[in-house]
Amino acid sequence: MALLEIENLHVGVEDEDIHILKGVDLTLDTGDLHAIMGPNGSGKSTLASVLAGREEYEVLEGSIRYDGDDLLELEPEERAEEGIFLAFQYPVELPGVSMTNFLKEAVNSVREARGEDELSSTEFLQQMRERADMLGLDADLTKRSVNEGFSGGEKKRNEIFQLAMLEPRLAILDETDSGLDIDALQSVANGVNKLRDGDRGFLVITHYERILQYIVPDRIHVMMDGQIARSGDKDLAETLEEHGYEWIREEVAAAA
Repeated sequence: MALLEIENLHVGVEDEDIHILKGVDLTLDTGDLHAIMGPNGSGKSTLASVLAGREEYEVLEGSIRYDGDDLLELEPEERAEEGIFLAFQYPVELPGVSMTNFLKEAVNSVREARGEDELSSTEFLQQMRERADMLGLDADLTKRSVNEGFSGGEKKRNEIFQLAMLEPRLAILDETDSGLDIDALQSVANGVNKLRDGDRGFLVITHYERILQYIVPDRIHVMMDGQIARSGDKDLAETLEEHGYEWIREEVAAAA
């Protein structure tokens, strides 16, 4: 069953004459993991931001359906409550906001939206320990303020930990591999692999093929100038790593 259906999506910047997405079509089934690759400025992060509901972007045309319903009708917080999670390329620090309090509030807000009972403090702390153990996360990270003083790798691991705690239906990872060394990359990839199941879909946005050596996608899409120029299986990523994006750009230009 389709979890996410994007049809002819055109997006610009609100109050500016800037057209970024120019007719994106994409369908992600429940249980699948798709990767979106492409050069800088192709529209990958804009697509992630639109799915999460960032208000600086304006949908000019097209539709997005999430679990059969119109996603564009939902406010950002409603999308989060409905199970959409965005892991940022540059996670923000929240000085003075403890990880435990932040996550407890977020988890119970999502549970309330699902019609589930709130977790008690004891239940929540047990769940935190279980998820941290599952991901091999240093327990000390969960005792600090959100991302404050974290290294780049720690911030990205923390994003995956938040994903594990919130248990979204659709997880969007916007260049989560950016700036990671090999150990941190493998840690993030292992976390994603442990969270893949038949009830959740992933959209992994990346510049590079290397994370896809550890997270094997069901489908790869290449964005070029605001459109999906080519789709394929995991072998497409290896071709891009070897030959770059220029051959796809030439194909698009020849077809125009």
